Amino acid sequence: PPRHPVHYFGRRLPAVTPVPVMSDLSPRQHQEDNSPSLVLGIEGSANKVGVGIVSCKGAVRANPRRTYVTPPGTGFLPRETAQHHRAVILELVSEALAEASLDSHACDDKGKRRVAAVAYTKGPGMGGPLVACAVVARTLSLLWRVPLVDVNHCVAHIEMGRLITKARDPAVLYVSGGNTQVIAYNNGRYQIFGETIDIAIGNALDRVARALHLPNDPAPGLHVENCARSGKRLLDLPYAVKGMDVSFSGLLTKAESLSTRAKRTYDRNAPLPPPEACLASDASASDDDEYTDADVCLTLQETCFAMLVETAERAMSHTGADSLLLVGGVGCNKRLQAMAEAMCAERGAFCHATDERFCIDNGAMVAWAGWNQYNAWRVGASDTSDEAAMKAFPVSNGFCTQRFRTDDVYAGAWRNLEEEGDEPTAKKAKS
Repeated sequence: PPRHPVHYFGRRLPAVTPVPVMSDLSPRQHQEDNSPSLVLGIEGSANKVGVGIVSCKGAVRANPRRTYVTPPGTGFLPRETAQHHRAVILELVSEALAEASLDSHACDDKGKRRVAAVAYTKGPGMGGPLVACAVVARTLSLLWRVPLVDVNHCVAHIEMGRLITKARDPAVLYVSGGNTQVIAYNNGRYQIFGETIDIAIGNALDRVARALHLPNDPAPGLHVENCARSGKRLLDLPYAVKGMDVSFSGLLTKAESLSTRAKRTYDRNAPLPPPEACLASDASASDDDEYTDADVCLTLQETCFAMLVETAERAMSHTGADSLLLVGGVGCNKRLQAMAEAMCAERGAFCHATDERFCIDNGAMVAWAGWNQYNAWRVGASDTSDEAAMKAFPVSNGFCTQRFRTDDVYAGAWRNLEEEGDEPTAKKAKS
């Protein structure tokens, strides 16, 4: 079993594998017969590459992952990141198959093929890494003669978050290194109510970490979070909320300027103060006063996260959502989780989040999103033979794109199947 528990605000869930899907899903979607019932997913849109294997019931059978780490003060470039992914992805595929007790032909110990489809991240993401992973996905699809399902990276995050937390219809705050969006499900699509108009929140955190020469291992955002826990004073940073959208570019410029004069105090090996320590003082400082890297990180987090929580709350108010789901790599940040939880508590709502196993880019989320798409086709198709599946999800469509919006995907194909467990909503879905 995994070492770390899944966090569900309001209570703490035990760390149990496999993770069940919502109990009121359609029995047709849950049925495991003699047909293959596993999907292998490949994720590699940024500096993390992962291979996951998930069953049709949402059980995570394998989810190994590797991260391309660069020296402090530097970022990761597409070419070098793609080279890293190509160097480790075959090892990851073998590791995932072994963890799922499958051989190189995706068969179990009885010689029966168990993988129903291969899913991969079509986009958005960095071009080179995306292509490196898509080539492997196409190869496995041809080798095993199974459908190739292209998956939207953002939708995969949302569906994995819903699976783990059992959040049925939440508003979604999607925060990562390349994306920042406030989302809610509407008319069969994940509608974007607000987003960044320039750079993503994760990119802003990473670039300040780079300016402060914080380590990149395992992630610069984690060291920003840890460094902020020693902060005592709030500095002056722009607060840029434009309707439902946010802007981090001006804030980043000011934060990078402050970083050049900040006193370096962060030690990754030193014991961390309690999370509440940074909130013990409400003292503020001007740019001319002496301040530390911890003060810069504290100010950066408090300002950026307040902007995100503000827009998320307005989305919840507009949609009437009774819960908020945090997804994406920055969703692991405990301070963001605490601020979102406080906002939700004031509204009488729930805040849902997962730990780093599923919040950060991983192959299991792609596999689960791929299963949802494949199963929606299978339920509605009159012919579900292997030949028909290969025609519905051909290898020739296995390309990548960096322009793939969250609301480009028709999620109603599988969301309507979930609603069939509820008679009133099932009638609406059919109409």
